This record gives sequence, C-alpha cells and structure tokens, in this order.
Amino acid sequence: MHLTSSPAIWYAARASGVAAYVVLTITISIGISMGGKAKISRWPRFATEDVHRFGGLLVGALIGVHVLSIAVDSFLPFSVGQLVIPFTATYRPLWTGLGIFAAELLLALAITNHYRKRMPHRLWRSAHYLNFVVWTVASLHAVFSGTDRSSWWLALIFAVSIGTVLALLVWRFGRVAFGSRPMAVAGFGTVAVVPLLLLAGPLQKTPHAWNAKHFSGSLSGEVLRSGTNTKQIVSFVGSSQSPQKLLVRADLLVSPQSLDATSLQLEYLPSGSVCRGRVTQIGLESFSGRCSLRSGGARWIDASWVPSPDGTGVIGTIRLHA
Repeated sequence: MHLTSSPAIWYAARASGVAAYVVLTITISIGISMGGKAKISRWPRFATEDVHRFGGLLVGALIGVHVLSIAVDSFLPFSVGQLVIPFTATYRPLWTGLGIFAAELLLALAITNHYRKRMPHRLWRSAHYLNFVVWTVASLHAVFSGTDRSSWWLALIFAVSIGTVLALLVWRFGRVAFGSRPMAVAGFGTVAVVPLLLLAGPLQKTPHAWNAKHFSGSLSGEVLRSGTNTKQIVSFVGSSQSPQKLLVRADLLVSPQSLDATSLQLEYLPSGSVCRGRVTQIGLESFSGRCSLRSGGARWIDASWVPSPDGTGVIGTIRLHA
C-alpha cells in the first residue's frame, strides 16, 4: 500500500509517533493524579477530567496519523497486514509488534470507555487499568524501534516521560504503606535516575554520526513515472540496508533530449544526517549525482538497478564516494 514517496510523509510518521507518546504520557500522568486525589489549585476536577478525556482522543488521532503515514510511504517496508498483525513486520519485529499491540489495545479500551455507562463500574475500572499496559508497551516500542532513538533530544523526552510516570506511580500506590514523604523522595529520585540509565543504556547516542564518505551496498526500491512522452516526472525511491540504513530519493523532470530539473536526497539512519543535491547523469536503469551535507561535506552517488524477480520493484547497487 505504498502510495507516495514524499519525505514529508516520512517525517510526519516520525513526528506523529513521538507526539502520540508524549500526549499518552501526559494523559496517563493526569489519570494517576486524579486517582491519587491530587489537588491542583484553582483547577476544578471536571476540567481535569475533560483534559484527560481529550488527551485520550488526541492520542488516538496521532496514532492514526502515525500508522497511515507508515502505510502510504514507500520509504518504509510495511504491508497492510504487517501494520495490523503484531510481530509480522520484517523491521524490528518484536518492538514494532509491541507498538501495534499497544495501538490495538488502546482502541479496545476506547470502545469500553465509550460504553462505560452500560457496564458495571468495577469491570470498567479494571479494564481502565490496562492503560498502564498500553503506556508500558508503547514505551518499549518507542525506545527500541524509533529511527531517531539515538538522538539526545528524543532520549531526553523518553527519560523525562518514563521518570515522571514512575514517580507518580510510586507516589500513588506507595504512600499508603510507607507514608507520603518517603514516597515523594523516592519518586523524585526515580525521575533523576531514569534519565541517566536511559542515556547510558539503550538510548546511548552513537559516538560517530552515520554519514559515511565511502559506501557500497545493495539497493532496493521503486521507480515511479508520470507524464507524457514529451515530458515525464521520474522518481526513484529506495534504500540500502547494510551496514546501516540509507534512504535514497531522486526526482527528475525529463524531456526526450534533456534532463530539465532534478533533486536528490540521501538520509543516513539512525543518525538522520541528510545529504541534498541533484542528479547529474541518467541512464535507462541508472543515475549519478552529487549532494552536500549540512556540515559542508560532499558525496558523489552512483546507482544502478534491474527489475526485481517478483516484478514489484527494482534491485541493484549504490556506491558513494567523497
């Protein structure tokens, strides 16, 4: 179901995923505070409940944008089935599958919340506690499957989010047994320790950005054509998986005797370094070009391909050199 190769869709998928996680964390935090009878000065409880309810709706909308963006973007190797059935995706199947499971569980909880007045309160309340499962699984999905997870700013978002929820859980469920003051100290200690553990562990930033000067690897992708015999727009969208992922996009405006306009973009993952430039030469099943990184470094690109055996795209090779 790959309908477009626009980089804007690729960025929308990543941004909506991060935004959904942040809003989910805020909504869970409000829910814990309400359950713990927290009092917010000059903020009536019904207003807090409205914010909590709206937060849940906003999370659902952002997840919808996240999933839809992934489904239509040809940068990402997911079929409709892989987006619906957990643990069937080829990209980080465990962590991606947890994200799908969290989204589907959240949908089921939204349905129970809609019909809460038609079911026993105790049953609804028990089901409502599953939101903690949704947040926990979503946290694992975000930390271990995101392409930007080694970025310091995202590591900080995850660390603060996880630390805040853990601190609130300690405050709510631990104060009965141990008293509010020790639990408050433990909660704030959790907020301080979790960021350090995450930044030093699974979210540790890659020491050197992946923006290799020299690279040679296999290439897979699609060639999309539209227009007439006198003027055609040709787009190549592909990726190379080894040693790390490299996304490639080339857009060409072609006349029978000339190359009228071009654009070329490479993105190194997971660092997110982007190299932009233009195509300088094309063949029937190849192109060459040049791009520049923000740092000023230049890369020359040579790509060639043949139709894939199953006829769904192309396979070939790509080579970069400075």
